[in-house]
Amino acid sequence: MADAESLPRPDSVRLPAAEVLFDQLADAVYLIDPDTSRIVWGNRKAWESLGLSRDDVLDHSVLSLQKDVHGLPQWSLIADAIRGSECFRFLGRHRHQQGHEVEVEVNTTHFELDGRAYFLSVARDITNRVAQEVDANRREKQLWFALNEATDGLWDWEVPTGTLFFSPQLKRMLGYGPDEMQPVLETWSANVHPEDRARVMAVLAEHLEGKRSRYEAEYRIRNRNGHYLWVHDRGRVCEHGPDGQPTRVVGMVQDVSDRKQLELQLQALASSDMLTGLANRRQGTLFLKSQVELCQRLELPLGLAFIDIDNFKAINDVYGHLSGDQVLRQVGLVIKGAVRGSDMVCRWGGEEFIVIATNTALDQMALVAEKIRQAVVHELGSHVPPVTISIGVAAATNPGIDVTALMAAADSALYRAKAAGRNRVEVAPT
Repeated sequence: MADAESLPRPDSVRLPAAEVLFDQLADAVYLIDPDTSRIVWGNRKAWESLGLSRDDVLDHSVLSLQKDVHGLPQWSLIADAIRGSECFRFLGRHRHQQGHEVEVEVNTTHFELDGRAYFLSVARDITNRVAQEVDANRREKQLWFALNEATDGLWDWEVPTGTLFFSPQLKRMLGYGPDEMQPVLETWSANVHPEDRARVMAVLAEHLEGKRSRYEAEYRIRNRNGHYLWVHDRGRVCEHGPDGQPTRVVGMVQDVSDRKQLELQLQALASSDMLTGLANRRQGTLFLKSQVELCQRLELPLGLAFIDIDNFKAINDVYGHLSGDQVLRQVGLVIKGAVRGSDMVCRWGGEEFIVIATNTALDQMALVAEKIRQAVVHELGSHVPPVTISIGVAAATNPGIDVTALMAAADSALYRAKAAGRNRVEVAPT
């Protein structure tokens, strides 16, 4: 081991021009004897960051300044690791002259000068960064708690592993204990109502593929007792892998059973929409089921179009709800006038309408949809602002017409029409 007294003092270490530059650095720089860990030179930040003078820092070593290195045996192991790497990174704590600790990130390299080996350590003060990370972790926990309490449940899905975390509130909502419900996707998907499952999974898949800005669905899910609850479920991809694929999705679930039951009861009171005079959603659903049975029996195709008024919220916000109601009535009349008398036009909800066309194949349904779109543009193009619609078209043929799949296909086509710029018709793939 080299004699500490024989080591060069800072005036004998040949750093004349470089020393001026080193003193301008924001990070502390130490020149260290590898054998003893003694500091043989330091820049201005090296001694100022420790509350020392320039001469005082030279009376110290890594062992006296670094709280996480204890004794020469440990230093020898660290020195071997430094020699064996291009740049050795170490997180530790420096002792400040006033008694407190300074959190540091130290990057050390090794070199020779005039035949003598040295370590050059660059120490960055990360005290503020560490404090911010601790504060961020604390705030994240507080936010998670607040969200968890404000909703009926949270979920966190690690896509690559398939692990799905269910919050205790979500488990309680479904009647399970904190240690129940296997943390896998199938635990959730298997309990979604069969009539809703294909639609919900399609919406989730489209979000993962980047076709939807977020995942949002309203559906029925079975609780532990076998009863179904209506829930409003929404989520979003929050992390992506190096290949751009989603790796983590988080979301929240709200029990909307009471609202849904009231909505269903109100819908059951009437078969027509009070505002437009068209068939309401309940009547449209019954008609769709009856036409499915008819088409299956007679081996006929069944066409379906989902129609949405573009930017309808802006009409309500700018011109008021009375103007919005007038637009809904006019659009309903135009759609009704553009289809056959045997076709059903239904106000599905909000600014959405559907057209159910028996004995209509996909290409025919696309023509009908384009006719409707052009009719709306012609009739309401002079409205301020001009009114346009987006339409998603799907059709089903025998054998076997799946109502859920048909509606999901039309809904996805509608979403593509809106995502592509609105005022257009999109056809579901065959």
